[in-house]
Amino acid sequence: MKSHIMLHTKEKSYQCEYCGKTFTQSSSLKIHIIRVHTKEKPYQCEFCGKTFKDRSGFNHHIKLHTKEKPYQCEYCEKRFAQSGTLKRHIRTHTKEKPFQCECCQKAFGQSGDLKSHIRTHTNEKPYQCKYCQERFVHSKSLKRHIIRNHTKETPYQCEYCKKTFCESSALKSHIRIHTKEKPYQCEYCQRGFSANDSLKRHIRTHTGEKPYLCEYCQERFAHSTSLKKHTERKHTGEPLPI
Repeated sequence: MKSHIMLHTKEKSYQCEYCGKTFTQSSSLKIHIIRVHTKEKPYQCEFCGKTFKDRSGFNHHIKLHTKEKPYQCEYCEKRFAQSGTLKRHIRTHTKEKPFQCECCQKAFGQSGDLKSHIRTHTNEKPYQCKYCQERFVHSKSLKRHIIRNHTKETPYQCEYCKKTFCESSALKSHIRIHTKEKPYQCEYCQRGFSANDSLKRHIRTHTGEKPYLCEYCQERFAHSTSLKKHTERKHTGEPLPI
């Protein structure tokens, strides 16, 4: 009760001896000291030996080994290892979009999607290839670039036709060709898609959104491939790939 009362009074009687930051609970102060100052990782995985700063991170990791999925979706009964993952999944059913772009007011169901979208306004490319220094908007784009252009790895294999892929997400999308599953549904016309990227491209036919901006002439495009073709034809003069 004392800890709860502090949520109302905003009293923070527990102070960090290292940086002076204050907390309402002694447990919060303890976690802060471990994470920020001592770098101690007291929780160790019995399966692989990996260590963690806090119990929540440790518990999440353990489920990767045990395959435990205690959180079930009330709409489709799909199960998840984390409550946060379940919450994000549920938004695919409810269509809730709590994350809004302050530049254009477009809303998103996931915070990560909003962060990626904001880069279409700022043209920020924070991910750089260590091999050729090319920069990318998304970490997955960088990973895909490295595998395709530098390492040539294809570790993910289809159980149906034995085709291999450089990314697990690409394998999952491919498997739906065999299973005919279309889990991504358009909120405007109810058309189903096997891949989330395909759904996103389709939705732009309804919204008219053009998120890809040409850095040379400021013309906008609905698809990244359209922007690439435009740039090569109108500005760089480089030949298009056959």
